[in-house]
Formats: sequence, C-alpha cells, structure tokens
Amino acid sequence: MKNAVLAIALATAGLIALPAAHAADNSGFFVNGNIGQSNLSKGAYDDNDTGYAANVGYRWAVAPNLLLGVEGGYADLGSVSPKSAFNGAGLGDASIKGWTLGANGHFNVTDNWYVSGRAGFFRADLKGGYLGAAGLPVRVDDSSNKWYAGAGFGYDFSNNLSVGLNYDYYKADKNGVSFNPDLVSVSAEYRF
Repeated sequence: MKNAVLAIALATAGLIALPAAHAADNSGFFVNGNIGQSNLSKGAYDDNDTGYAANVGYRWAVAPNLLLGVEGGYADLGSVSPKSAFNGAGLGDASIKGWTLGANGHFNVTDNWYVSGRAGFFRADLKGGYLGAAGLPVRVDDSSNKWYAGAGFGYDFSNNLSVGLNYDYYKADKNGVSFNPDLVSVSAEYRF
C-alpha cells in the first residue's frame, strides 16, 4: 500500500513539474495517430468496429497560441455487418478506408489545454452493398472522392507531445452506396 501511494505521489509530482506548452515558435512537423470506435449507420448497415487513423504534416505558428497546418494520412474505419433484417440478402460486410489530405489547426486555450480541428479531401476505398431493383443485392467495390472533417481537444504535455479526444466524420459514396462513418478516438501526437 505504501509503495502504491509513493508511486502515485511521484507520478503526480512529475506531471505538475512538466513545463507549460506554448505554440509560439513551435512551427514544425508532426506525426499523430488515433484509435477508437467507428460507427456506420446508413442504409442496410448499422454497426460499430474499431477504427484508426494516422497523419503526418506541418504546422506554422500564426499567433502565440495558434498553429495552422497541412496534413496527409490514412484512415481505416473498420468493417461492419448488415442489419439483422438484411441477413441472407447477400449484401456482405461494408468497409471504408482511405487516404486523407487536408488542413488542420491547434489552438491552446490555456498553456496546456488545446482544441483542434481538421478538414479536407478523403479518397476512400468503399465496399458495401444495397438492395436494388426487385430486391436483388448490388455489391459495390469502388473508390470515392469526398471529404472529412473533425474536431478535438486535449492536453499538451510539452511543446512536443500531446494526447487528445477526437470526433471525425467521413463522407464516402459511389454507385448507389452512400456511407457516412464517424470515428470517436483517443490520439497521441509528437511534434518535431
């Protein structure tokens, strides 16, 4: 018990002693990744799966607490099954994954707490199905050129390291299949 109390006290003291993070003069490259739960509730599909995304980019300090930048990355929003009412209809699982290219911002509301935003182009590999004429299944395996957008908040441990909680929305549709999955995730970012 004494060891646990000592470990908690040392960890708390270490967090308090971390230097305050400031965006000023912190222009540079970054890499981040997030993992969480994706959700697709559209058409014949209503399911969740594990999703993840990874980005690299560059941000410029445009004000003492504001960084704006560009990013490129990859998102895999998982694979979801059709609703039980569509079992046996031959639709198969749906999956959405693809490449992103966009803009982002990081705004410190205090020395350590921040809010963030992102938006851009989403090139998706889209697989799924729908019931066509006469109730026959139509399977789609194609690419979609749409968009993504998201927001988040988190904590900067230093000028180089932060963790956060994010919500991202992805638009993907092609040839009669229209999906709009979202991803609620935790993230970590390292800035160079």
